[in-house]
Amino acid sequence: MFHKVKNVAALPGLKLSVQFTNGTTKLYDIAPLLDRLDAFAPLADEHLFNSVEVDVGGYGIVWNDDIDLSCDELWNNGTEVQTPFDGLMSFADASELWELSESTLRKAVSYGKIVPGVDVWKYGKQWIVTREAMEREYGNPTLA
Repeated sequence: MFHKVKNVAALPGLKLSVQFTNGTTKLYDIAPLLDRLDAFAPLADEHLFNSVEVDVGGYGIVWNDDIDLSCDELWNNGTEVQTPFDGLMSFADASELWELSESTLRKAVSYGKIVPGVDVWKYGKQWIVTREAMEREYGNPTLA
């Protein structure tokens, strides 16, 4: 099972804030890897460390062609943290996790199954839905 990465940000002290598509945020400490594995030693350079990006497809994160971490490593060894955005996800992420079309989710809003202002919000063209509403209406996600 993959826990796809949605976003990653470098933090002080060789830590990463990793947001997953299922709405979970985890803090991952790179420092132990620098001590144990020579391949990660270049990340002591702040400029390189801060250049971290999500890998294509969200299956991990990368710094360059030689240094990367898988989504499983980040999920299994990261520490879950609470944020004001926990449990929020885009319609695109929700439709992927539950294997539904975005139009199905828009119809759920128009039929009142997912309540605007309570379960779902629209910012510009982007819809954001709560994980709680998705689980209430569609059960546990297929892919998460």
